[in-house]
Amino acid sequence: MLVNRTATALGALALAGSLLAAAAPAQAASPKPVPTGDGAKAICKRLPKIQERVTKAVERLNGDATVVGSVARMEKRVANAKTAGHAEIGTYLNDRLTFRKSLLPTLQTRQNDLKAVATWCASHGESAGASK
Repeated sequence: MLVNRTATALGALALAGSLLAAAAPAQAASPKPVPTGDGAKAICKRLPKIQERVTKAVERLNGDATVVGSVARMEKRVANAKTAGHAEIGTYLNDRLTFRKSLLPTLQTRQNDLKAVATWCASHGESAGASK
């Protein structure tokens, strides 16, 4: 009785495997759909959240030494590492500081771009943040 159950189970697994193998090439052959638009409606819908996120990041980077994530705080940490004689830590933190400083112009450019997008959305009847 146990042998029959095992044989039946193995047969079912083999059948399922062959069916899956036959179906896999058909799925792989179907091409991905090509975008038909630029996603303007979705961008206009998400615009307020994107603007808020970018603004928070710029404010954080421009913050003083008490703000976690600010350039000033990282500069203070680099100075503290050099004062303590931790050259390797200072080098690592200085590299992070360089990257953090490079983020600021990128985010400011993005802020300006988002202002232009908001103007476009308003002029084309796409209400920013409203779901349609």
